[in-house]
Amino acid sequence: MTTPSAPQSKQKITLISPYGGELVDLLIPTEERPHLKAYASQLPSLQLSERAICDLELLATGAFSPLDRFMGQEDFQRLLDEMRLANGYVFPMPITLPVSPSDDIRLGQEIALRDQKNNLLALMTIEEVYEWHLNETAQKVFGTTDLRHPLVAEMHRWGPLNISGRLRVLQLPLRYDFKPLRLTPAQTRARLAATGHQNVVAFQTRNPLHRVHEELTKRAVEGVDGTLLLHPVVGMTKPGDVDHYTRVRTYKALAQRYYDPDRIVLALLPLAMRMGGPREAVWHMLIRRNHGANHLIVGRDHAGPGKDSQGNPFYGPYDAQELAESFSDELGVKVIPFKMLVYLPEEDRYEEVTKISDDQKTASISGTQVREEYLNNGKKLPDWFTRPEVADILADSYPPRHKQGFCVWFTGLSGSGKSTTAEVLTTLLLEYGRQVTQLDGDVVRTHLSRGLGFSKEDRDINIRRIGFVAAEIVRHGGVAVCAAVSPYRATRNDVRNTVGSDNYVEVFVDTPLEVCEERDVKGMYAKARRGEIKGFTGIDDPYEPPRNPELVLDTVNISPETNAHKIIEILKQQGFLLSES
Repeated sequence: MTTPSAPQSKQKITLISPYGGELVDLLIPTEERPHLKAYASQLPSLQLSERAICDLELLATGAFSPLDRFMGQEDFQRLLDEMRLANGYVFPMPITLPVSPSDDIRLGQEIALRDQKNNLLALMTIEEVYEWHLNETAQKVFGTTDLRHPLVAEMHRWGPLNISGRLRVLQLPLRYDFKPLRLTPAQTRARLAATGHQNVVAFQTRNPLHRVHEELTKRAVEGVDGTLLLHPVVGMTKPGDVDHYTRVRTYKALAQRYYDPDRIVLALLPLAMRMGGPREAVWHMLIRRNHGANHLIVGRDHAGPGKDSQGNPFYGPYDAQELAESFSDELGVKVIPFKMLVYLPEEDRYEEVTKISDDQKTASISGTQVREEYLNNGKKLPDWFTRPEVADILADSYPPRHKQGFCVWFTGLSGSGKSTTAEVLTTLLLEYGRQVTQLDGDVVRTHLSRGLGFSKEDRDINIRRIGFVAAEIVRHGGVAVCAAVSPYRATRNDVRNTVGSDNYVEVFVDTPLEVCEERDVKGMYAKARRGEIKGFTGIDDPYEPPRNPELVLDTVNISPETNAHKIIEILKQQGFLLSES
């Protein structure tokens, strides 16, 4: 087959110095795009994940300057070891494009990069193909291999090879929401310059802003006589976060009504967060520097992913601030620590905790209280805590807990009793007035996953398909009851993150193998013992039991009905069901 000849581009890429200068620009001039699109139609294509699409957009616009491509091996390895690129520039977070050997990638090949709907985004000349190692990457970047870290769990489904090479971007990803706020780094810099203030304080956020955040940002801006760059992430954030449509509506209301218009620029950042704690804080400094900021507010447990499998935080509360401070001079971005503020009801104002006396009356509401005591109970947040406009938007978008969707995920060996208990639970949930969809592993294989085998890869695909459907059901307020062997811990944790940990209940049906074999009416275990079936879970393929499920069931001594009622009680405790049926 003759390789098509690539049209020559006049594109010029200007690398910036690590501390200022021009931004990387990978966008092909408009007049050259029709020719390149025609050329791309002859090339093999690679469909990008949502994470890679976000990364490509920020590479193209210079938000990741001086990086101008998905990382090659030398950059990648030095980043793991030293948080720097091969040229010595600070860069703490891997920006890679993982592929599988089945993608038929070859050195020197040019490929078309497309989104999930097959829209052409860019051309890439493959100049490097190299292996990467999951545990090394997870440990060095995130400090853990714990599968409760959302990125560590996600990495288990990435291909074992990374590719790198020259990029020519024909168009940015298609985004139709909040278009006036989707500013590139160059546009953001221009908007900031128009305010006339030399100093810029960036505020990274993936949550709604309340009065304490408003007070903190205003004080930070006043302290440096600058402008606030309110820069919320609207790409991928922590699973279970408030959706960006709701959040941006709250940011717009605050920016328009409660800030000096000459002291604030609201711009959206299509970043795929890694929830990398300290390293991510340094990464956020670099990104905001490229958008024109010279100060960054770094919060307590900045970009933290929550708790690990043992119930402990992945990072210390001030680890991110300390690491960011160590790179502050080199990056030219000063760190403004997020100071703890409390409300003084008798004086109707906020003050730093360190500046109040022990006898002063204070009031505060934690993030957990916002969810569990207010939003989950349909109770409006008080005006002293959040602006009325924000409270109304959140109340409209987030129904009480007993009207939210949730997923109950049964896992265990074949024959353990998952499906039987799931059927009883489904009936009880219907009695409580919930809309329930039951997703049984065998039934899904018949309809949704027909044609898949029982290799590890095919099993993972099947489980992730169930997880995807369950997440959609939950997102729309329904209940998904899933029963599947789901033998691999990484895949189950990936599903937990897809659904959202706050709306996910994992039930481990802990039935001994010998009991499962006795119950086996289909004779599958016997066939596996005779070698007629290969890769059967529990015989010649491992089952990895959950480390910290929400509930462990005994189906040997306890009936399915009693077990189902145990789950009902947990759902009541979590607020998904009202106490009275």
